[in-house]
Amino acid sequence: MTTSIERLGPDLVILGGTVVTAGDSRRADIAIRDGAIEAVEPDLGTLAAGAREVVDASGLLVLPGCVDVHTHTRVASDAEPDRFYQDSLAAAFGGTTTFLAFNNPGTGSSPAAHRSIVAGIDEFRRVTSSDSAVDFALSPAILGGMDDPLAELPAMVDAGVPTAKAFMVFDFRLADRAIYDAMAILGSRGGMLEIHCEDPVLIDSAVASALQHGDTSPRHHAATRTTEAEAVATHRAMAFARATGAPVHVVHLSCAAALGFVAAARASGVRATAETCPHYLTLTDARYEEPDPLECAKSVISPPLRPAADVEAMWAGLAAGDLSLVATDHVADRVAVEKGEAARGVSFDRISNGAPGIETLLSIVYGEGVAKGRISLERMVDVLATTPAHRFGLARKGAIEVGRDADLVLFDPAARRTIRAADLHHTSDFTPYEGMTVEGAVRSTYVRGRAIVRDGHAVCDRGVGRFVERGEAGR
Repeated sequence: MTTSIERLGPDLVILGGTVVTAGDSRRADIAIRDGAIEAVEPDLGTLAAGAREVVDASGLLVLPGCVDVHTHTRVASDAEPDRFYQDSLAAAFGGTTTFLAFNNPGTGSSPAAHRSIVAGIDEFRRVTSSDSAVDFALSPAILGGMDDPLAELPAMVDAGVPTAKAFMVFDFRLADRAIYDAMAILGSRGGMLEIHCEDPVLIDSAVASALQHGDTSPRHHAATRTTEAEAVATHRAMAFARATGAPVHVVHLSCAAALGFVAAARASGVRATAETCPHYLTLTDARYEEPDPLECAKSVISPPLRPAADVEAMWAGLAAGDLSLVATDHVADRVAVEKGEAARGVSFDRISNGAPGIETLLSIVYGEGVAKGRISLERMVDVLATTPAHRFGLARKGAIEVGRDADLVLFDPAARRTIRAADLHHTSDFTPYEGMTVEGAVRSTYVRGRAIVRDGHAVCDRGVGRFVERGEAGR
């Protein structure tokens, strides 16, 4: 009895590559039809004869597309109508085939979205429709000024949006009791709360003291956001998760002290995961010694960059499994715009927090991790694709398996390149990794079997990417 793919022929066959999963790496061919993986076998040469397209991946790694669960990708505006599309295309150039966006203030969301979660979801879907090069989803921000966000959480999950993010800091922070209740409600509905863990009392006090003493330049940003402030807040999030029995995900974890609380909680059965970011795996707080305020402002992110010992602790956490994934925390700030406030003497607490990273995720983790022996190739696939897809309810993403979406990256491990902002495609005008030489390079990226980037060139139409309604999160 013949199968449908044998009768009708595949749309695409990728031959001769090394297929990498979270479990192993092997030489295999992949057959794709109607956007899904139909076969992964040692030899599909016979099927290839009837395929519409055949790609030779000899000498290349075939990876599942990265799933970046932490971006602040800005939606299109009248003044900048291409910014969402441009950053989504940058994701494809970097090997990311699915990303999650937040709609917190500063991302182009409206005042209505800042008052209602459901209104925010409707708005996001409307303004991003037919505007992405890769697949994407939304994790709404639960803001302190919303009308009744807890009441909207069940409807949010029912709409295929099972995760949301709460901030313990900033002027749109959510109070601790509301964080606790949101965690419990989401956990009972198959959802999961993400938390930005920094302690507002410690940070607000430190910021006020710095400003009072005239310490207003960007270099003082890091001194006011200590590892203790991050660790205290992380410990509190773990206590909430233990008490509610609900899953929790800690975003952009940056230091060993906070990681210790996550590791202990996980060991005791708490349903917790945590991510770190490429900048915490490569850059240190030495950047705050930069005398030029504008250059220093490029590193104004929260949590701030940490000492070298914390960088090594992040790699150790990834290798040991205490850290579950890596995501970018992409913010497409520009030196000429958002960071430019520093050159005009604006105090550090009023400078936009964030740095771009949507295009450099795979490059940094492979180049600094796999190529330098810090993690295995299979562990890289786990933390960049398989675990984020599983944890965030993306059942068809994150793995090279029959029935999954054919979201694939052809990656050349023998390539060597130097990262330059001028060569990147994101909407920012700088990269934190300027001048960094890394091994490995993305050659081609496919979303549901369709080429988005082929041999280093964009080949897709705008709007190929789809909004993904997700299933249960926090598993």
